Amino acid sequence: MGRKKVKIDDSGSTVCDSKLDCEQVMMNADMEVIDPENQVELEEKTRLINQVLELQHTLEELSARVDAVKEENLKLKSENQVLGQYIENLMSASSVFQTTDTKSKRK
Repeated sequence: MGRKKVKIDDSGSTVCDSKLDCEQVMMNADMEVIDPENQVELEEKTRLINQVLELQHTLEELSARVDAVKEENLKLKSENQVLGQYIENLMSASSVFQTTDTKSKRK
């Protein structure tokens, strides 16, 4: 039984005579012998794709962390304003922090 040859173009892509040929190549890809140069290229592409996916995941995590920190920062600013106003009110109500006229006490 004759076997159809599958060609590989200059870019390394598989060129098939029909959709059925391509499906058979894909199904039998793990059984086919791949020349060492293409194997190295395929491994490099796979490594780069995995690295990109990992970096995308890291970027998503960092972006979520930045959003959480921004939210926490806004919350803390608001709390600081409330506390600042509270302290200001306490100081204005306390006689310890009131300005005194030292000249009138000396006379």
